Amino acid sequence: MTPTAAHQPVLLEESLEGLAVKPDGVYADLTFGRGGHSRGLLARLGPAGRLVAFDRDPDAVAAGQAIQDPRFEILHATFSTLEQRLASLGIAQLDGLLADLGVSSPQLDEAQRGFSFTRDGPLDMRMDPADGPSAAQWLSDVDVDELEGVLKDHGDERYSGQIARAIVSRCKAAARGEAEPLLRTGELAQVVARVYAKKGARISPGHHPATRTFQALRIHLNRELDELEALLACAPTILRPGGRLAIISFHSLEDRRVKQSSRLPPIERHARMTRARFAMLKPDASTLPPPLREISRARASAAEARTNPRARSAVLRVLEATQR
Repeated sequence: MTPTAAHQPVLLEESLEGLAVKPDGVYADLTFGRGGHSRGLLARLGPAGRLVAFDRDPDAVAAGQAIQDPRFEILHATFSTLEQRLASLGIAQLDGLLADLGVSSPQLDEAQRGFSFTRDGPLDMRMDPADGPSAAQWLSDVDVDELEGVLKDHGDERYSGQIARAIVSRCKAAARGEAEPLLRTGELAQVVARVYAKKGARISPGHHPATRTFQALRIHLNRELDELEALLACAPTILRPGGRLAIISFHSLEDRRVKQSSRLPPIERHARMTRARFAMLKPDASTLPPPLREISRARASAAEARTNPRARSAVLRVLEATQR
């Protein structure tokens, strides 16, 4: 079993080392994609090991079903259904979880999926094409304030207001029959590029002005941050004590949430400091460590970044479930 030539798993060896794979362990790959990480896990598992893969994308699930291995199965599911789906398989706890966040290379490379501003295609952006409205449908009905908020919060777009007004203006003109509907990725990229040109903004070499807009819309439409929060909330329960969660993120919105999951909330941290200074307390639940602790962090090597450009912004954090 070898990964397809079209897909290179990011930080593969670092992820597997971080998981400290046990030959007889039970693991879950929550973002199967085209199976690069899953194949790496299977190569390290022994005959008694087990791997359950998840993906929201029907194309990815179809690719996973081609793996003929009694230790492996794949489910069409989201992070937020993890506990429920594992329970249906009779799995109470795992030795490790792996998640490669964001959009996969095959999704970006296929114009029909509508994720890329460099490949003109239908303005879709759904990881599961049967789940929720497409980007074109959502934009046709959104108001300026909501769209501006999405672009600002999920894309950190400096021209969020101007871009939101330009998109909504185009969609309203289309509804009146005064313009063509906004249905293609290339058309949306042009709308954003015109805003940047009007502002006289300088674009760094190798960057496109629509990058942040496409990122923000994709995250919103697929509820990516909500799904990540659901994963981080259930991981301490799903993982055995000492079990590990390896998460690869590609932008600060994701990475910040992963990092914070291994830290105490400020109010709880303050309460513990107060107890330590002013009271002699017996150990109790409030003095235990956070349910997840970060044990390592890694970025792609220069060699990997050269051969796989997607790896350039990747950050791998490995978290370990603590004994509660």
